[in-house]
Amino acid sequence: MAQAYFISGTDTDCGKTHSTVKLIQQLQAQGQRVLAMKPVASGCRRLPDGTLINDDVERLCAASGQHDRALMSPYRFEPAISPHLAAAEAGVEISLEHILQHYRQLAADADVVLVEGAGGWFAPLSDALSIQELAQALALPVILVVGMKLGCINHARLSAQAIQASGCELAGWIANRVVADQPRYAENLATLKQCLPAPLLLELPWEG
Repeated sequence: MAQAYFISGTDTDCGKTHSTVKLIQQLQAQGQRVLAMKPVASGCRRLPDGTLINDDVERLCAASGQHDRALMSPYRFEPAISPHLAAAEAGVEISLEHILQHYRQLAADADVVLVEGAGGWFAPLSDALSIQELAQALALPVILVVGMKLGCINHARLSAQAIQASGCELAGWIANRVVADQPRYAENLATLKQCLPAPLLLELPWEG
């Protein structure tokens, strides 16, 4: 089975997909065969033939060279709303076992699999499931993407605490600049390095 990581984030729009693409590129440069998975994606475009296209999934496919969208992203929904609401509107029940089956297929054909979550650690997938339960079911080490902006220290510390309290391993974190000019960026980064209980893996610049 492949080495694998679960990519979570401090909140929506913290740059999970951008960070996952950068990780894919870094691992590929080391000669690794990397596949990505985004099990649940909302905010899709519907093509005339009914196919649902998600921009995050497309970016992951472009980086990894994957073509089987149904395998890497089994649950895609049109409305740009919380996945549990989108799934309920579509009359779909998100199944952890179904996601695990897809993950195992990917893991059998890769050196590394990166599984990107949706929203933050407690983002709901149904009335009974959240991203936390998905990560626990996969039993993967977690990489936390921190959207570097005002308030990120609190968000990052709470997320790291929740990840560890769930029994999941926090393998490391990524500092992703989501605003062009965060006041005291260097000082915020230094504080996070000091207080987060895992190493900084990547520091990603603002790209506009």
